[in-house]
Amino acid sequence: MAEPVVPKGFGKPLGMYSHGMIVKGGALVIVAGQVGMTADGRVAGGDIGRQTKQALENVRAVIEAAGCTMGDIVRLQTFLTRSEDIAGFMTARGEVFPGYFPDGTYPPNTLLVVSRLVRPELLVEVEAMAVRTRAARPRRRAPAKRRRTRR
Repeated sequence: MAEPVVPKGFGKPLGMYSHGMIVKGGALVIVAGQVGMTADGRVAGGDIGRQTKQALENVRAVIEAAGCTMGDIVRLQTFLTRSEDIAGFMTARGEVFPGYFPDGTYPPNTLLVVSRLVRPELLVEVEAMAVRTRAARPRRRAPAKRRRTRR
């Protein structure tokens, strides 16, 4: 579905990403920035490793709810609040990426260091873009059951 782009004369990327991607037809899936918070609203620890893994797991949950897999991601954008966390981010990403991208083809990623995120205890935020093929279908959540009230 997506094919990595390697410009002639370019060396390998500096990390776990591709220089670019050619995307074949499908629906574009945009994932809002996901932070290192669990589903119940707790921050997944005060260190960059745990927050990075949780943010990526949150991206995976949204991607799968849209009927995609992590392999359908064609772009990531990462925001860190401290430049000294770059190494810890890279380590955490290196631990989980092989499971998310088993063929070793990683999506392009832009890494930015920003002054802060929406909450000061958050250290990382990850946005994603994926392409869903026509064959894939989003997972529908079952509608919430309505409580019957007696009058």
